[in-house]
Order: sequence, then C-alpha cells, then structure tokens
Amino acid sequence: MEIRADEPMARHVTWRAGGKVAKACFPAGIEDLAAFMRTLRLDEPLLMVGLGSNLLIRDGGFDGTAVFTHGALNRLRLEADGAIYAEAGVASPKVARFAANRDFSGAEFLAGIPGTLGGALAMNAGCHGGEIWSFVERVLMLNRAGDLIERTPQDFAIGYRHVGLKASSGEIFVAAWLRFPPGDAATARTRIRELLEQRIATQPLSLPNAGSVFRNPPGDHAARLIEAAGLKGMEIDGARVSEKHSNFIVNPAGKASAGAIESLIGRIQAEVREKFGVELVREVRILGART
Repeated sequence: MEIRADEPMARHVTWRAGGKVAKACFPAGIEDLAAFMRTLRLDEPLLMVGLGSNLLIRDGGFDGTAVFTHGALNRLRLEADGAIYAEAGVASPKVARFAANRDFSGAEFLAGIPGTLGGALAMNAGCHGGEIWSFVERVLMLNRAGDLIERTPQDFAIGYRHVGLKASSGEIFVAAWLRFPPGDAATARTRIRELLEQRIATQPLSLPNAGSVFRNPPGDHAARLIEAAGLKGMEIDGARVSEKHSNFIVNPAGKASAGAIESLIGRIQAEVREKFGVELVREVRILGART
C-alpha cells in the first residue's frame, strides 16, 4: 500500500483539472484496502476513484481520503457456475471483452463506458440500451470497520444513474458477480467493435473530457437541448462545450480550472432552464471546496 499527502487530482481525472486530496491511498488489493479502512476515523470523508472519468475535485481540494482502485482491485475471472467475478478497479470495457470472449452476450454495452466497474455499479451506468445492474447477481461490499459483506440487488434502491443501499450506509463496492446470457463470441466482438467505432465518431475522445455531463431528461436528450439552446462551442476560461457532442465539456488546452468547468456547467443549466423549462441534472460528481 502507498499513502500520499496532498495528491493533485488533475493527474487522476480525465478532465485533467481540479484540486488536491488531503490523503491518497493506493492499496495492493481488497485485503489491503480492508486493513486500511480499519485505520480511518468513522467520520473521515472517503472518495473512491477508478479511472476518474466521471469526477471533478474543486480547486480548493478535498479534505479527506481518496482510494484509487484501478490497477489494484483488478481480479477478473469466470466462476465454476458461469458467473463473472470482477473487482471494482477493472475497467468496464475489459469486462465487455472478457464476457464476449467466453461466449456471453449482453455485456457489449460496457465497452462504451470509460470508467471502472466500481463506478458503473455506484451509478448504474449504462448506454446503448444496457444497464449494469440488469446483470448483477450479487456484490461484495466493504464497510468502515473493514468487514466484507455480500449483498444482492434486493438490498439496493436502483434507478436511472442512481444506486443506494436501502438499510445501510458507509459501504463501498469492491467486487461483483455478473451473469450474462449465453451468446456467440464472434457476434459479441463485432458488436463491441461497432460500438467503439460509433463512440469514436460521435464523442470528443481526443480531448480531456468526463463523458456525458448531464443525465438525459425523460423523453429527451441533454445534447439536443444544449445544442438547441445555441451552446455548442461556448467557452469559459478554457472549458468548452464540445462541438462534436453537446453533452460533453472538453478541456482542449488542459488549462481550464475546476471552477471554469463548474461555471460552464451552471451556465448550460441556466440557459436550458430559461429556454425550455428543463432542469438538467448533472451526471458528473463534483466534490471539494471552492477557492
């Protein structure tokens, strides 16, 4: 395990912007993380970070501990009963390829989700008609006392881009058992390739971004509303609404502050609210103190 103080989060989030975390923990695995959890105060602010693809830490920093799971919680295997066991730090596209290569279908949509499985579980990530919790058989949680707890989907309130424990709190996702229906490896690999080609063609992947900034409102698309409001290409201090996909904010020169990005988010919300009466809800997590 490695512990660092005052770790710059711009190194760890895909927007390449933001402040520092007071303490950063890089565990060697689940057991190592469980031991670390036992050393924390029960009221210690805790942030789980995978690939940082849906996260922004304000410029004033996060006065707590960030745990980095990618490259640490990385076990991925096929169980004897046909379930796929994946730890929270495994990248979602890797799960998609793993399932496809073992003749399962239904996991292909995970290739279009840029984060880790832990983040996907925490927000019920989905795209192209699929959502991760449709395939969750059970999950492995870790609480502040360092105890590992297995839970089933019935223990959670699961909705659109939201998941919460019904009768507990302070637990984090460390692994899941996923079950996908049988399929054909060649067909699944073709579908993954098509989804990736579509993603490259429609999203600004060559520039620092955090994926979709807003949830889609019921019966509509955030990108359509943002573009209809005339906001495509709008820029605030280096943060810009992507010309390629209006629901993406990019940091082209890598010089935008977290404050600039958050200001642009607020401006988009205000313009769409004023023009269409629709309240866009952020999909991106923003934490920490303003400067």
